[in-house]
Amino acid sequence: MAGTSVDTMPRFKRPIDPVRWQAPPVDPLPEFGSAALTLTPIPGGEPEDVVVDARGYLWTGALDGSIVRLRPDGTAPEVVANTGGRPLGLAFARDGRLLVCDSPRGLLALDVDTGAIETLVISIDGRPLLFCSNVTETSDGTVYFTESTSAFTIDQYLGAILEARGRGALHRLDPDGRVTTVVDGLYFANGVTPTADGSALVFAETQGRRLSKYWLTGPNAGSVTPLAVNLPAMPDNLSTGAEGRIWCAMVTPANPVADRLAAGPPVLRKLVWRLPARLQPKPEAVAWAVAFDPDSGDAVAGFRTTHPEFRMATGLVESGGRLWLGSIGGPYLASVDLAATAP
Repeated sequence: MAGTSVDTMPRFKRPIDPVRWQAPPVDPLPEFGSAALTLTPIPGGEPEDVVVDARGYLWTGALDGSIVRLRPDGTAPEVVANTGGRPLGLAFARDGRLLVCDSPRGLLALDVDTGAIETLVISIDGRPLLFCSNVTETSDGTVYFTESTSAFTIDQYLGAILEARGRGALHRLDPDGRVTTVVDGLYFANGVTPTADGSALVFAETQGRRLSKYWLTGPNAGSVTPLAVNLPAMPDNLSTGAEGRIWCAMVTPANPVADRLAAGPPVLRKLVWRLPARLQPKPEAVAWAVAFDPDSGDAVAGFRTTHPEFRMATGLVESGGRLWLGSIGGPYLASVDLAATAP
């Protein structure tokens, strides 16, 4: 789940309004095996997403608000700017600016040469955009971005999960500045990435444990169809890789206890929310990524492993023969040899 440290919570926590919710069933995925991780320390810690620019440089956003650039081989991290918030999903626009989803600052654009930051979207229909999660731009200059929840900022993401309400959405920002909600009622909307042919966007619902397609062209334009459902883990950020496959960071496996809690009396989740952070349930510590066929939704590549210093993969991108991964579980980017992810 796109996020901040799982071990800290703000002193003031907004009350939650949970409902009974039936979690989706769990369908197994192929076992792709383990992979050796190479770790790269990131100034500011917890690099939630990772993207690549036209020159092959890696970019990520840190817990302390830093936007960090690295050489293509992952060396020489350099802080280029600071959003003053928590940068989450990233994407490069056609004009070379870095689009940044920030919680709670909204949708931003960074001039990578000067470090200047412009605010693109700060509110939706008159309410603040508290939890902008991920973003992409299509070939016509239209920007699409997800909102995980309208009720919480990133530092209280667990509140959104415990509420189990469909408060997430996919929004469109037109070149003229108009913002339109194209899909709402989503269960913790998260990653978004275009298919290689530009016919659709694939977006993830972390709590809904599914990937869906929002069609941009053809007879299905403007509609949503399922791509991969009943996932055995909570999907986070997405990226489009070689041969059009859709890479998905699996932040943590599905938790049967949490699923039963969601289906039970809401008052129990209110009690969990009131507990100190150290007593609240913690995500299982794994590093997991899966690539899906953009047409069939079949899992076609991936890996799953454990590492004492890297867990909770939240963003990922192919570059230089490696798969680079962001995380909210530590101060590192990780990378694996793409060959190790083959079935």
